[in-house]
Amino acid sequence: MTTTARRPATRTARTSRTSAPQPSAAALDDTDRKLLALLAEDATRTYAELGKLLFLSAPAVHERARRLKREGVIKATVAALDAAKLNRPLLAFVHVDTTSWAVTRQLLALEELSDVEEIHTVTGESAMLLKVRTRDTQSLEQLLERIHAIEGFTGTRSYIALTTYLERGPSPNL
Repeated sequence: MTTTARRPATRTARTSRTSAPQPSAAALDDTDRKLLALLAEDATRTYAELGKLLFLSAPAVHERARRLKREGVIKATVAALDAAKLNRPLLAFVHVDTTSWAVTRQLLALEELSDVEEIHTVTGESAMLLKVRTRDTQSLEQLLERIHAIEGFTGTRSYIALTTYLERGPSPNL
């Protein structure tokens, strides 16, 4: 099977998620990587706590964290939320097929929906992959109806996750 990349020729600042030159990897030392791993594990630790774990002063940790934010290595500090406790226990991955990139760009408007967690352009049979969390199958069906209403849409394939064993961001370790 041959897969072809589906990428738009240009991007706007709002949807600059594909085809732009990718930034080069940041120059990180071992201490930066350890700091990132500790923050990924628990971002509520104080600089003093992190300093003890890294054998650095709190101001030194603070400066490293500021530099990593400035360089875009740390994109945000967020809380990991329990979807079931927020009445969104159904996790699904939706593959979306379209007739053209113009339609694919229209799908980016779905980012306004709170059920949509991630939107990716992908290679292979689908144009896009959505990660969604909904209350139930009826809510998922309503989301699919909204996608089906877009002119130029050709189909979806949905996969409902039964159990999530691992969910995390990228590792700072090489």
